Amino acid sequence: MSWIGGKKSLRELIITLFPLYYERYIEVFGGGGWILFHKFPGNDFEVYNDFNGLLVNLYRCVREKPEELMDALRYVLNARADFDLVKNTLARDSPASDVQKAAWFYQLIRYSYASGLTSYGSQPHDMWSNFPLIEQAHRRLAKVVIENKDFEKLIGQYDRPVSFFYCDPPYFETESYYKNVGEDGFTEKDHIRLRDALLRIEGKFLLSYNDCGFIRDLYDAPGIRIDSYTRINNIKQRYDNGAQFSEILIANYDMQERMNEAPTQMNLFDDGGIEF
Repeated sequence: MSWIGGKKSLRELIITLFPLYYERYIEVFGGGGWILFHKFPGNDFEVYNDFNGLLVNLYRCVREKPEELMDALRYVLNARADFDLVKNTLARDSPASDVQKAAWFYQLIRYSYASGLTSYGSQPHDMWSNFPLIEQAHRRLAKVVIENKDFEKLIGQYDRPVSFFYCDPPYFETESYYKNVGEDGFTEKDHIRLRDALLRIEGKFLLSYNDCGFIRDLYDAPGIRIDSYTRINNIKQRYDNGAQFSEILIANYDMQERMNEAPTQMNLFDDGGIEF
């Protein structure tokens, strides 16, 4: 599903940059789960975490109560009045059941403009078309641990020499786009706190960020690698065709190790090939 800061366009690249070996995979800022759902399950111990309690409740209901969730979504209306009612009810910390809250929150995601949760999207959408996706997500999440913790506590809890943390925090100076990310939002102090937590781990980490001087300076440390990438800017693309957005990936290991270990196929026309 769409989510602010989702990694749909970079998921293939990010997975190729995973370390060769790890036994624990921890997605610290899970969001829409684009990397987790694209990643092959394997035999590793997997953790999904997000600070947004409504989002975590949705994923727990998908994992534990998919039929009840789909029943609650079966007759929702794609209408502005219903959207505003659901948004206001969730904002008041409704005492409704976990399944009802999950259904309401999913309704907001699907019917809001750009999945931003705040304004009605006014776009046609068949909610029933999502039911196969919910069933697939239910199966994929069967063995995934779902957490709702502050990132620093989560990293400390799951850190081991065999742990691998993928982090996709709110980007610097775009924090206001994100909902329910902390008591005061995600602040500059949180970016620094994340850096400090990652630099002291025993395991490995891969971190996504927007390319800016503050973040580059923050991670200017021994053993840290920074690579630059660009992707289509989905927001500007609407009025500036081909607009690009610069991002960086930061890691405490060689991000090319997986590709360097990939078997190569001999080409008879390469230098050093067989001569006739």
